[in-house]
Amino acid sequence: MTISNQNLQTTIKRIIFIFMLAISFFGFSQNKNEKPKFKVIAFYTAKNDQAHISFVHEANKWFPKLAEENHFQYDSTSNWDNLNAKFLAQYKVVLFLDTRPEKKEQREAFQKYMENGGGFIGFHFAAFALNNSSYNQDWNWYHNTFLGSGEYGSNTWRPTSAVLRVENQHPVTKNLPKTFSSAPNEWYRWSNDLTKNPDIEILLAIDESSFPLGTGPKQHEIWHSGYYPVVWANKKYKMLYVNMGHNDIDYEGKTNKTLSYTFENKTQSQMILNALLWLGNSKKQ
Repeated sequence: MTISNQNLQTTIKRIIFIFMLAISFFGFSQNKNEKPKFKVIAFYTAKNDQAHISFVHEANKWFPKLAEENHFQYDSTSNWDNLNAKFLAQYKVVLFLDTRPEKKEQREAFQKYMENGGGFIGFHFAAFALNNSSYNQDWNWYHNTFLGSGEYGSNTWRPTSAVLRVENQHPVTKNLPKTFSSAPNEWYRWSNDLTKNPDIEILLAIDESSFPLGTGPKQHEIWHSGYYPVVWANKKYKMLYVNMGHNDIDYEGKTNKTLSYTFENKTQSQMILNALLWLGNSKKQ
């Protein structure tokens, strides 16, 4: 029995095709079943203030893509009762996207998680505390010891971009330019002077070239001078606070349409990725 050259070539091509298909399938299966480098859990409420709700929805779309590209796992939950030792033991990094825990047992579990070497990033409203409001300053460890910021003092309005300046070299600020323009944001001032806290390392602050910052209409919502930290770490914990997390919303037009997105700013988003990789790849104490 003889095989023509044409038939032989066809057979070889089929064998090569099947071989390449098998390799491709095996590679896909390996990648699909690859163990993530670390796991991140984000807690959120997303019930008050359309700007914060918009940010939460944006974050819960952006972080899964970032996780896939950088080989970690991102989960999110609005069930704050998951803030317990058993649940947190699965995760290397905890995010608070918009609020903080309110129950005593949730707070105690989070404090223990951080004291045992867990990682944390808090965004914008996660640090908010103001007596005689829905978020009283009734958690001294979190607001004064851990974040260091104390109570909310005031804010700029409307949400506007600011020029941010790198204050200290840190894994979070790696490869960032000395100054860069942020995404639009509502900027917070705090009751405590972070520069006087030896545990706090300020990483980004508002650059003087940003002033006047805010458009009002109220004059006290426009900042003309001062020193305002917007990203900082506490040297005693594996943590980062990020003041960003308030998208611009069309309140005046009453459409509640999102006018700006936090993670569309590439430099700012690189900082968040730096932070996640720093916290996710760090060794537990």
